[in-house]
Amino acid sequence: MSLEDAAQFIRPGDNVGMSGFTGAGYPKEVPGALVRRVKEAAARGDRFAVSVWTGASTAPELDGALAAVDAIDLRMPYQSDPVSRAKINAGLLDYLDMHLSHVAQMVWEGAFGHLDVAVVEVAGVTPQGELIPSSSVGNNKTWIDMADRVILEVNSWQPAKLEGMHDIYYGTALPPHRRPIQILEVSDRIGVAYLHCPLDKIVAVVETNSPDRNTAFKDVDDVSQRIAENLLDFLAYEVQGGRLPPSLLPLQSGVGNIANAVLRGLDGGPFRPLTAYTEVIQDGMLALLKSGTMSTISATAFSLSEDGAADLHANIDQYHDRIVLRPQEISNHPEVIRRLGCLAMNGAIEADIYGNINSTHVMGSSIMNGIGGSGDFARNAYVAMFLTPSTAKDGAISSIVPMVSHVDHTEHDVHVVITEQGVADLRGLAPRRRAQRIIDNCAHPNYRAMLQDYFDRASATAPGKHTPHLIDEALSWHARYLRDGTMRSS
Repeated sequence: MSLEDAAQFIRPGDNVGMSGFTGAGYPKEVPGALVRRVKEAAARGDRFAVSVWTGASTAPELDGALAAVDAIDLRMPYQSDPVSRAKINAGLLDYLDMHLSHVAQMVWEGAFGHLDVAVVEVAGVTPQGELIPSSSVGNNKTWIDMADRVILEVNSWQPAKLEGMHDIYYGTALPPHRRPIQILEVSDRIGVAYLHCPLDKIVAVVETNSPDRNTAFKDVDDVSQRIAENLLDFLAYEVQGGRLPPSLLPLQSGVGNIANAVLRGLDGGPFRPLTAYTEVIQDGMLALLKSGTMSTISATAFSLSEDGAADLHANIDQYHDRIVLRPQEISNHPEVIRRLGCLAMNGAIEADIYGNINSTHVMGSSIMNGIGGSGDFARNAYVAMFLTPSTAKDGAISSIVPMVSHVDHTEHDVHVVITEQGVADLRGLAPRRRAQRIIDNCAHPNYRAMLQDYFDRASATAPGKHTPHLIDEALSWHARYLRDGTMRSS
């Protein structure tokens, strides 16, 4: 079927579930045809907008293109597109930032209304009519199950040998009918290799041959390298103290320069054989598999550079049986994360002196991307670590502040804070002791005295001494930056 004909099955006001997770496995062509329909409607004086539900972030030709023509009423559960971000922060696009493990359940509950249509990329279709999932699974099972109409993009760019790499679990249910998730090891498979869709739901099939959005990561800078070294030293200390086994526990890692530096530091190191129970597989994890440092990875999607994608395509036989791709409600499932004892490593925009973490908002009110799966893992991890440079904007912003301007992870879910300055292990510490450790170990020298002064005065004069704050000053650092362009006091 032609793209234009396929796009006709998406109607104004529809709730549309689209595949895609961190730029992998999203529909490449139908969104563009939908944009053309939106522009045609606008030329007639009509508004054409839909709500877009995905696994996580997608790509400019989906998120950015639809946002640019004001075609999105509601976006959830995660985005990282600059056009979408600008629309959201201008109040022109509603955005629901969610824990990724919650999405499927809430769709089954009907919390967002009825799902009208699913647009899902697959790598192929078997002679029996089974759908071979693509380079991400995300919420595709739920979209297909719940939608009235299903549009398939069959992308021949995706390796045919992805077949058999997936583990699609069809045993989830709403209370009171839930059963335990029987994953006891990272490599356990509890489902089937294919997505199932009744033929009468499929209204269109479009053939494509288009690559995923392969994001090139920057070279690891000195700050990222020092953060990675501090984290690796911490893990070695935990092993030496008998709190972690020599092969560690299953790793979960966010995406970016710091994560890549950590993964590079693990390669060839003393911890082996490593495993990962995580959301996304990035280049560094493929390198760990190739070197033998890591044995198995469970995730819901790839997030690769162009070189990483080429490596996957060229060496998929080597990787095939060591990678399991699952629906995100399973890759991020709290029960499984807690059982396996994952070591969670996630980024932060800022941390305050008591260990609360802001991972989503700049200066309190402007969204950056979203919480993603960091909350799923931090709340349930064996050790929850948050990593951030101690400063931003060439030193004009301290990432360690008296009080975070937005809270995503409370102090109760944060075990360790790591910057290039050092490590603050907060486990077992009461609030004031946590504050002193963060100031001493994580704050940049240019801000350490300011933080100490705030903490000392709060400890002396605050009406409560358990978690002392100066309420009229707690967010003054952010106010100063907005006014003067720096958090530094004059």
